[in-house]
Parts: sequence; C-alpha cells; structure tokens
Amino acid sequence: MNRICVLRLSGIGDVCHAAAAVHRIRSRYPDSAITWVIGSVEHSLVRDMPGVRFVTFDKKRGRQAYSDLRATLAGERFDALLLMQTAFRANLAATFIHADRRIGFDWARSRELHWLFARERVAAMQHPHVLDGFMGFAEAIGATATGRPIWDLPISSSDRDWARTEADRLGPFAIINAAASSAERNWLADRYGAVAQHLTDRGLRVVLCGGPAPLDRQLTDEVLSSATCISDDYVGRTTLKQLRALAAEAQLMIAPDTGPAHMATTVGTPVIGLYAHSNPRRTGPYNDRDRVVSVYDQAVLEQFGKPWTELPWGPRVKGRHLMERIEVADVVSKVEDALN
Repeated sequence: MNRICVLRLSGIGDVCHAAAAVHRIRSRYPDSAITWVIGSVEHSLVRDMPGVRFVTFDKKRGRQAYSDLRATLAGERFDALLLMQTAFRANLAATFIHADRRIGFDWARSRELHWLFARERVAAMQHPHVLDGFMGFAEAIGATATGRPIWDLPISSSDRDWARTEADRLGPFAIINAAASSAERNWLADRYGAVAQHLTDRGLRVVLCGGPAPLDRQLTDEVLSSATCISDDYVGRTTLKQLRALAAEAQLMIAPDTGPAHMATTVGTPVIGLYAHSNPRRTGPYNDRDRVVSVYDQAVLEQFGKPWTELPWGPRVKGRHLMERIEVADVVSKVEDALN
C-alpha cells in the first residue's frame, strides 16, 4: 500500500474522528504517501499532522473547487481511495481522484448516491460511533485495531504557550462552549449560567469559547447576561488551534453536539455533552459517552414510536424545544462525576 488518499472534507468533529483513523493507517504503513483531501476550514485544525499531505477543497469556490482539485491531482493514481463522506459534494469530488481501489461506506450508511462512487465497501457494523465507522476504512486496507484511538495532532509551541499563559492567569478553569451550528441543538442560556455558578462555587473559573458565527455570539451574550461569574469570553477570538490548546489546559468542557467537544476529546479533556437531537452513542464525545446528558432516547420514542434500537442507526429527531428537557441538576451531577 504505497499511495493512499483519504476524502473527508467537512465537519470539525468528523475530521477529528477521521484523524484517528488516518493515524492508524500511517502507523500501519509508515512508508506510504498519504494524501488527505479536506475542506479549507478543517485543514486549519489538522494541517500539522505528521506524514500527511493535505489537498484543500474550498467549497466557497463552487465549480472552481472541483477544477482546482482535478488540476492538483492530475496524473496521480492511488492504490486506495477512502471515501469517508457520503455528502454529494464529496462524492462528486471523488470523480476527480483516480485509484485502483475505491472504498466507501457499507450499504446501511450509504446516502446521496454514495454507492455509485465506490467499488468496495467497508464491513457493516452494528451501532458504531462515527469514529469506529472511520476505523472500518483503516481495517479495509489492513490497518487493524490496535487499542484506543490516538490523535496525532501537534499543538504548536506558540499556541501552547498562549494557552498556558491564559491558564496560569486563570487558575483551574472549565470551558463552556455553548453554541452548536444549529440553534435547535443549543441549551438555554440561563441554565448554562446556573452550571457556571456551580463550577465557580466549586473553585473553578469559567470561560466561554466558540466560533465567530452570529449564533455563537448571540448565545454567548445571553449567557453573559444571565451569569456574573464568567471569567473570560474567548468566543470568536481564537483560532481552532488556539481553542484546542486552551481545551488541553481546562479541567473539563461542557458543550452540545459540536466540533469543539471532539477537539477537547483529542487532548484528553473530559467533556460533558448535551444531546437531544442525535444519538450520543454515535456522535458523542468518544471518551466520555458515559458523561453525556441526553434526552435523545425519549425523543426518538415519541417521534418514531419505537426505541432507537429498532430503527436504522442514528436517526435525528427534530424539535426546537427538545434541549429544554435537559435539567441543570443532571448536568451538575455529571460535573461532579468529572471533577471527582
């Protein structure tokens, strides 16, 4: 296996999961040339991963992004192409990548005509976490399981020094990353505030983190209005790498189903995930699925009339107010578990 191409364009959390599979492949085939076709935003997080060549795909460029990909990979042929994304945009990008083996998801996880673009499929799994699903691609090319996942994503000295300076100034601290990419997946601001007060009473400073999107800013301002104990507001003021470095210094992170929760997992920081719309067994923080506060099972039963075990794997449930079912006391209980 001399030349391997990984296609996973988007999703900060999914890219974190995919990185663990890429590390396993690189460990099994240390002399192979590994190319990862990835989105431009996601590339900023993993670009320092050793032994991997990155080819960025900027979806904002529209059709030109496909032309750029074709030009970059012109004349190249891979031993294996690992199609780790089912979105049609990724499937279309795969047509510009030439490979002897084209490996995609199994039939149960194949969507948006994904099956048309692959000639082989990974082994089917029952109820896999997304990360384990990506590991199926590693196993398909002979990189079999070797224990717990490893994320070899270096933190630069400048980012680490910045984060340690902040940590020294703060003392022991916890991160609340309040916003997800969709408003319906966000918890209530006043309840974040109540948990922040509990953390403060336990001797921790509390800081807010998140991205530059307007939704992040709006929810952050609501949390700040409901809680006077917040020490610092980093929302929209860090790079992804700085946020990951800061997470490495924190005692814990509290977050809904969003990328920074998985970034924290990659540096070993405990994560308390808040879930209502997606199954945390599939998308929860990989090392902390036992610390998730979830109302998903009840919501699935109400909307589908069956428990999640009797449905195709990973259906999402809808409802603007589902996150309101998560109580402060349940989150505080998980906080105590993590701190103790």
